[in-house]
Amino acid sequence: MNKKSIHVLPNQGNWSVQTGGSKKAYRITSTQKEAIDIAKQVAKNNKSELLIHGKNGQIREKNSYGNDPIKIKG
Repeated sequence: MNKKSIHVLPNQGNWSVQTGGSKKAYRITSTQKEAIDIAKQVAKNNKSELLIHGKNGQIREKNSYGNDPIKIKG
């Protein structure tokens, strides 16, 4: 995991928000939606990438909140 990335991960029936490279959760929530809302705010504040994992642990969605290497019109 990239140290600057923020991850939403399944955690023993709950959901955790973790920064890349950390084994300890920043926050643990009971719903994925709540974890995503918290993670989005952290990613925006840190201008980093958000990676949302599904129940199986695989990445299902990515969003970047700053430092994009490619500028896209639109």
